[in-house]
Amino acid sequence: MVTIHLGIGGNIGDTEAEIARAFEFLQLYLHNPQISGMYRTLPRDDIDQAPFINAVIKGETEKSPEQLLDLLQHAEKVSGRVRDPLRPKGPRSLDIDMLLFGRSVIETSRLTVPHPRMNLRKFVLVPLLELTPDLSDPATGKYYASMLQNLPDQGIYFLTMNEYSGSLSWGDIR
Repeated sequence: MVTIHLGIGGNIGDTEAEIARAFEFLQLYLHNPQISGMYRTLPRDDIDQAPFINAVIKGETEKSPEQLLDLLQHAEKVSGRVRDPLRPKGPRSLDIDMLLFGRSVIETSRLTVPHPRMNLRKFVLVPLLELTPDLSDPATGKYYASMLQNLPDQGIYFLTMNEYSGSLSWGDIR
């Protein structure tokens, strides 16, 4: 069994319901599944779109990385996800990224783990550290909590709160 962490989110339709449905689906294939709180986040990269709702899922799997990727892409497709080659970071009903696959470092034509750029995104690191506060990058050994502290404001809101925290970090959640 390998412990995995998945980033999940979207910004089209009822994203909370899509995340809940995807989590229910993934529970069929994960042991000890957990989901972080949900966060409303401003879009990054392609900023001309609605805010996202993001969370992280943690669990254990016996699947290979490729088998798990196939399941994630199936869940996205069922949610109505359409990949726009002209706008790869644009609006989407559901996006599920494999962030970590145990301590593995994977680079294939289909998959890169740890997920590239996750160390630059508060919308990934905050919910990730909510579930597993002592995680370190398998490639560098650096702790994600340290990386989070060095990131600039990125527009993250607790879904249940209206107050913006530009400096939201793991310490703010405790």
